[in-house]
Amino acid sequence: MKTLLSFIFCLSFLFSFSQVKVKDTVTRRATITYNQKGNAVTFKPETPPLIPIAGAPKPSYSYLWEMGDGHYSKEAEPKHVYKNKGTYNARLAVTNNYDNGKPPATRPKTVAVNEISDEIYQDIASIEDQNGLAIQKNCDPIPDQQMEVIVSYQNMENYVTNGKLYLFYNEKQFKNNNFDLVDFRTYAGEREVKENLVATVDDLENSDSYLASENAFTTVKKYKTTTIEEDLDATLAEAHKTYKNATILEFDDANPDETRNVFLTFKTTPEMMKDTSATVTMRSVFVPNRSFKNHKVKNLEMEIVTSHDPNKMGSNGSFMNYRLVRFKRVSFKTRFQNNGEGPARMIRLETDIPEMFDKKTLQIEDMYPKCPICPKGEEPTTSCLDTIIKQNQIFFTFKNIYLPGSEQKNVKEIDSTKGFVKYSLKFNKDFHKVNTKSRTAIVFDKNEPIITNYATTRFSPGISIGVKSGYNLYPSLENSRSYFVGATISPFKSYRYYWQAEFVNSFHTFDEASSILDSFRTNANGVVQLLRTTTLSENSTINWEIPVLIRYNINNYVGIGAGLQTNFNISEKTTQNVTSDLYEGKDASTLIIGSKTETLITNNSFASFKTGLLFDLTIGAARIGPSLGARYVVNFKDNFNYFQFYGIWKF
Repeated sequence: MKTLLSFIFCLSFLFSFSQVKVKDTVTRRATITYNQKGNAVTFKPETPPLIPIAGAPKPSYSYLWEMGDGHYSKEAEPKHVYKNKGTYNARLAVTNNYDNGKPPATRPKTVAVNEISDEIYQDIASIEDQNGLAIQKNCDPIPDQQMEVIVSYQNMENYVTNGKLYLFYNEKQFKNNNFDLVDFRTYAGEREVKENLVATVDDLENSDSYLASENAFTTVKKYKTTTIEEDLDATLAEAHKTYKNATILEFDDANPDETRNVFLTFKTTPEMMKDTSATVTMRSVFVPNRSFKNHKVKNLEMEIVTSHDPNKMGSNGSFMNYRLVRFKRVSFKTRFQNNGEGPARMIRLETDIPEMFDKKTLQIEDMYPKCPICPKGEEPTTSCLDTIIKQNQIFFTFKNIYLPGSEQKNVKEIDSTKGFVKYSLKFNKDFHKVNTKSRTAIVFDKNEPIITNYATTRFSPGISIGVKSGYNLYPSLENSRSYFVGATISPFKSYRYYWQAEFVNSFHTFDEASSILDSFRTNANGVVQLLRTTTLSENSTINWEIPVLIRYNINNYVGIGAGLQTNFNISEKTTQNVTSDLYEGKDASTLIIGSKTETLITNNSFASFKTGLLFDLTIGAARIGPSLGARYVVNFKDNFNYFQFYGIWKF
């Protein structure tokens, strides 16, 4: 029996243990391997299997290799020739595209170069085509993940220079920081310096503004390409107004035409903005010579993502200020990548356009592959971008192009398989404060379309202050007179539902019910007398009314609402006039022989507290401006229900 019980116990233990789900805490890792011959090293990654996303294109890895001597490569298996003997730390950042897992973690690999062979050393590629300053990233930011940023600068002067390099990040328009700088690596003796970047320039150019501002539009320039500027103080002041953080490096002895790279590792914060259609930026300022004010500026735009999908749509229209957007442009960007085994000759982007935007104001800001706009009314024979405007869509079609496929033979540069269209639109004349979302169907040649994420635009609530005044009607009170003035606060020009809070100061007088008290007595002569005491009371109060209600705008002219209200009787004055009349006899029809009147005044503070329900109707400019309103308040105290009639003006 004991043996049987022991067996059952063990079996139960094993069964219960098997029900416990062990959490998978294994981190995917990629390993750096290499083959070396002298100073020539061929790198190769060993990566874990990809986890496909159902319905998505075939998953793939993309790579960013940092060779440890200032060079980098985006090839899967790059070959690098080191110029000098030494020990180098090679690094690898792996990005998983269309993959359900996290990016594989890697560790640096030490490469020892003890001899120099006859292999031809390749210097860092010139960035002259980018005007001597470039910023790039290995991936778009995902909250709580790591990303790499490369800032490249080139001395395009004809003499040796000593200059500065700035990188600004964490825009002030966002409440939380989006990035933490984990590490930066330099290979040409650049050194970090501290500098006071407090804005000192008051009058900054206001040619354009970011749309993603919670308050008013922040006045900043747009840097679509690397621009040459001369007023360094203004540029730094403007950057300080836009960004919270900056890394500043000084460099020396940059030779003519020499290109250098700085590598920065950022960790996106868990608290970063989660809007996956929002655009965040970093900005680099390159001062070739510290003795002069001439400098170059370039922005790096990044869309926040939840997974690394090369085909994506984004917008900078997040948390726009509704008061200020009417004449502004909202930018959209659709990115795509040819993941095929051959080149794409035609790419069509079928993009949804929300109703609030005026399609006639379409403006192409930038594109890749670079090509002119197709001529209207004729079939193009050269590369061009065609735009067809439909009722709710715009079709962008790249015609007669050559975009290599990522799986195509001999394609080593993954960026060459990517393209984009960036465009902007203005709002219609009459548009409401509503959030929008749109997405794009991307068609490569005659393949099935790839559907992007939704790009959203949304408005910050804003604040609308209103003033109101009117009259309260108490049907159950005698001789009631009640006037009030007050203020309201609500979101600015809300479209449908919104909350509204009010503060009202009312002045109220009314008569309380009169009372008559009769008493009888007999005087010394044995005559019966009637003593009649009459009391008349007038009540004067000052009330604070604090309603909180949810409102709904039926259209531009009619709104309704309902909510709760509290009334604080902060000051009450009661005036009692007591009249005593003495009559001979048992009724007041006999002769009056005496009369006396006394006045009693009683003052109280915070004498009462009442709560109730309210129901509201406004007619006029329901969303902003003047309107007339009527309200019925049902107090939880008997005989205190009342109507309120008022005028209100919201600003």
